[in-house]
Amino acid sequence: METLKVRDAKDVEQVVRAALAGEQPLEIAGHGSKRSIGQPVATNAVLDISALNAVNAYEPNELIITVQAGAPLGDVTSLLDSKNQQFAFEPMSTARLLGTPDMGTIGGMIAAGLAGPRRIKAGGVRDHLLGAHAVSGFGESFKTGGRVVKNVTGYDLCKLLAGSWGTLAVMTEVTLKVMPRAESERTLVLRGLDDISANPAMTAALGSPFDVSGAAHVPASAVRAGGGPLADLGSQQAVTLLRLEGITASAAHRASSLAAALGSFGAAEIIQDAASAAVWNQVRDCVPFAAAGASGSSPVWRIVCPPASGGLLGAGLARDAGADVIYDWGGGLIWAAMPPSADAGAKMLRSRVAAVGGHATLFRASEAVRRGVDVFHPQAAGLASLSERVRHSFDPKNILNPGRMARRPAT
Repeated sequence: METLKVRDAKDVEQVVRAALAGEQPLEIAGHGSKRSIGQPVATNAVLDISALNAVNAYEPNELIITVQAGAPLGDVTSLLDSKNQQFAFEPMSTARLLGTPDMGTIGGMIAAGLAGPRRIKAGGVRDHLLGAHAVSGFGESFKTGGRVVKNVTGYDLCKLLAGSWGTLAVMTEVTLKVMPRAESERTLVLRGLDDISANPAMTAALGSPFDVSGAAHVPASAVRAGGGPLADLGSQQAVTLLRLEGITASAAHRASSLAAALGSFGAAEIIQDAASAAVWNQVRDCVPFAAAGASGSSPVWRIVCPPASGGLLGAGLARDAGADVIYDWGGGLIWAAMPPSADAGAKMLRSRVAAVGGHATLFRASEAVRRGVDVFHPQAAGLASLSERVRHSFDPKNILNPGRMARRPAT
């Protein structure tokens, strides 16, 4: 495997143009922390952008940051933390789940589009991406968006880059919104609810006037597997978690009011600040299914579905397929660790997910399994055709991360 290291956007242009001329596909990588997600890329050359790691501008008073795509996410979040700011969409670290070093980059964060528990309140990655500089599959640099929302006119192309997994363009610099970090947080812990009864509890909390910023349900098996802060909650029972954030007095008042409003679901314990944050970090990063844990050999699916369907869907997978599950986004996001098999349970799981109008991504599996399964949920014919036209308009020769998002027919 040839690795092509670049120093700046001009180098990226030259590498892509040379690849285009030689019909040499490129795998786009920063530190490679997410290389095992998606279909195996059909190439023997890697475009390494890890040297593009500078913070070009940070204006805390304006709530914006401009950073090169190869900058380590951990370094950038530490910088924001020093100013009591954050990415409000709560980006996920895939390190524990995939068993890789925690070296994700800003470009990888955007390309994967993986938002954490606060997505239900703050929106996803694309909602916080204001602008980007990138190099297309034509080998041409382009700029899209701006440094403030009102600068965006016409087609907001930078939104397409979020969740594109490097198949449209090579990002070199991005501008993102940041937000103040809450002064305090409180989490209500309801114990002993089953998957189905936890669903209306989360729905009631999210529909309340108390501004809930996280709603998750962790069954007992996942509580035990998660260890650490989850296990420290005590009883080893299933836990339903409801987070409230804000100034200290407000968070405390809203938490006690929400506990009273949810009295029919049981008595709630309230944990706060560091203890609360530690539990939510485990939920965000799907730590109960960590590669080094008891479920390390299990393929893991990431399922997005209507929240009202989440409890029944997850309980059915647990009952009929022997899956372990975790619920986030009020039931709208399900992590499912399936028993190992040749297809990771794809046929049964996808039919059930499709029946409720959801979609599923095979997030962790061996390369052999990923070669035989559609990792990303197959699109309907019309949508697939539109997606291909968009991809072709950016990368007509299929040079960038070829095959990452769509399985090629067996030859």
